Amino acid sequence: MIVFDLQCKCGCQFEGWFAGRVDFDRQNDLGLIACPRCGGEKVRKILSPVAVYSGCGGRASKPAEGEQEITPATMVRFLRTVRHFVEKNFNDVGPRLAEESLKMRYGVSEPRNIRGTATADQEIMLRKEGIELLHIPLIGKDPSEPKPN
Repeated sequence: MIVFDLQCKCGCQFEGWFAGRVDFDRQNDLGLIACPRCGGEKVRKILSPVAVYSGCGGRASKPAEGEQEITPATMVRFLRTVRHFVEKNFNDVGPRLAEESLKMRYGVSEPRNIRGTATADQEIMLRKEGIELLHIPLIGKDPSEPKPN
């Protein structure tokens, strides 16, 4: 079994349990997945929170040969690296994300890396315009990190 976080076009977020991705796709294509709030059948998978599983019954499992063990500390370091990369390489447009994305889509402004926030309705509109957003979980700054100049 696998749990997917889902979102309806009304903005409601909920979970669904499936035998696998193929099972989710099949049920979604047949309109068998309904929003618990509005009953709508237009749902999509959204980014799920990250969980680290370290073995059965409290015993740490050994990684397979050639694999690196993923510990909570490793995951925190990875997410901080992602946050640093995004902050350094993407222009923060804040709540103007939808507006700026549309300007780039239709050639009003030059394409560039941007980050910001959008409402559920704005995300739906952007998807209809052919613009996909990537949700990236950003972890807080490490208190020992030097402050920017």
